[in-house]
Amino acid sequence: MRRSGNALLAAVLAGLPGLALACALPPSIVMTLPIGHYLAGAAVTVALTALMAGGAAWLRLPAPVTLARWPAGSGADWLSYLSFVIFLALLFTGWVGPRDPMHNLLTLVFWAGVWVALPLLSLLTGDLWGALNPWRGPVRMLRLLTGWQGSVGLTRLGAWPAVAGLAGFSWFQIISLAPEDPMILAQAAGLYWLVIFIAACLEGEDWLKEGEFLHLTFAMIARLAPFRISTEAGERALQLGWPGAHIVTAPPLRPSGQVFVLLLLAALSFDGLQATFFWLGLIGENPLEFTGRSAVQGINTLGLIGSFALTAALIYGAIALGRRLSGAALPAGPVMLSFLAIAAGYHAAHYLMMLLTAGQYLLLALNDPLLQGDAFLGLEPFWVSMGFLTDRSVMTAIWNLQFALIVGVHVLAVMLALQMTPGRRSGLAHLPLSVLMVGYTIFGLWLLSSPTGV
Repeated sequence: MRRSGNALLAAVLAGLPGLALACALPPSIVMTLPIGHYLAGAAVTVALTALMAGGAAWLRLPAPVTLARWPAGSGADWLSYLSFVIFLALLFTGWVGPRDPMHNLLTLVFWAGVWVALPLLSLLTGDLWGALNPWRGPVRMLRLLTGWQGSVGLTRLGAWPAVAGLAGFSWFQIISLAPEDPMILAQAAGLYWLVIFIAACLEGEDWLKEGEFLHLTFAMIARLAPFRISTEAGERALQLGWPGAHIVTAPPLRPSGQVFVLLLLAALSFDGLQATFFWLGLIGENPLEFTGRSAVQGINTLGLIGSFALTAALIYGAIALGRRLSGAALPAGPVMLSFLAIAAGYHAAHYLMMLLTAGQYLLLALNDPLLQGDAFLGLEPFWVSMGFLTDRSVMTAIWNLQFALIVGVHVLAVMLALQMTPGRRSGLAHLPLSVLMVGYTIFGLWLLSSPTGV
């Protein structure tokens, strides 16, 4: 009975969304947030949320400012072609390069670069993946060469293909046996590229915007960026606005898009929780003698599914309760996008340490990708160093930055959610959502202060 109760409690905790991604690469060093920062963050979060909810009637985001305009051209595909060539080179490195994931360029570029650093850049500069993705150029070329300009109806599926892609990727990242193995990653990446390439050739390159999960993920994250390039009436404009302002003006998400956001939040949440001592203890694993990913594949698969189910229940339940309390319209699609701010902030806070450590391995691999004594970057041989992390002032700065990121994105998420229902009753309509966001933030702070054993 006790073990069953622990399993039930574990499934409930798995559904609490709000932590950032946990990369498949093993972290070089783990430094937990001090308990004082965690408690202070919880208190500040509650106080700021109460103040913002009380001022909901006057909270309004300013309109974006246009910084520059230029004629809209046809758009060069050279970045996409270059990205495709680099992708092929990385696949080759995954096959013939070192099997050590911390020294293989494919593993480091994908997990540390594409899945960690690129989203952080997109939070500032907007959608970078749209120009860099390795499909658009080759798809356009093949369609021109074959003369096929039609479609097969995949657009009617909305974001459901992206949902399927994200679900498969999340299982691969969190639960599969060796997502960091260069050869396995090369096989998975190559197969995925081929499937998406065939689908995009049949449907058209525009299908990538909603049908491919990486493109959709980065596009959603980019809505939080202060900078944005828009196209209107044959002109392109560089705009600067409040972070997240584009979420407020975005068209409502269709059901498939809402499920995509729910799955993204659920995967982020469980990815952080499944590595903690707390979770391992609940499922009967000794965190100091972890028996391996194969031993927990079943329970972690159930945990991922349970996380999605509970995430959906919590968010939709909070929205429904807000409607009942206030009688105001509270659209699920735009409001759900406000949770992206929390997820993106936790992503940055959680992987700040990883960027400072694994980033050195990435630089080393770029300089000598096949470990043959090359120096393509012109760098002398060097050792990866963690010595700077022994400086208390450096670690204090890192902890303070993590604290500021988490509390700051919570404020942004609440502010964005309040924009969805203007009027005097906006605060009451968003009260359940605000309480839920407070819970997510406290949960995320607790996870950053919890030791991990995987």
